[in-house]
Amino acid sequence: MPQVTVLYQDSETKVEPARVDGDQLWLTLSGLEAATGWDLEPEGVCKGGVCVPVPAARRPALINDDLFNLTEFADLIQQPVVHDENHSVWYFGPAGWEWKSRLTSRHAPDFTLLDVAGRPHSLSDLLGKKVFLLFWASW
Repeated sequence: MPQVTVLYQDSETKVEPARVDGDQLWLTLSGLEAATGWDLEPEGVCKGGVCVPVPAARRPALINDDLFNLTEFADLIQQPVVHDENHSVWYFGPAGWEWKSRLTSRHAPDFTLLDVAGRPHSLSDLLGKKVFLLFWASW
């Protein structure tokens, strides 16, 4: 089984062994906890007081012997996943309940970016003013 890198909630963990099956990432239960903090408990998949029940119909797609399908779990909790196949890197964004709550506030999170002269500009500096944000990328 190959080594993969999992980027999960601002942490980077090299996990070995792992099984990659197409776009599915299977981790051992100890690898799951080390990379994500989630742990398989009788009541479901748990982390920090939050437990996500595992529906019986999805259990075979999530758990296979001592392996756990992290990408299937991400789908269950509406967590975006990006996979770089060439470098065996997997990124997992915030769970659905986190990013949905951010959208309900109708306020953009504060951030700071540098202009072409290298001067920092923060969104909070423009509080009370109308702001038009345009993001562009070459890819």
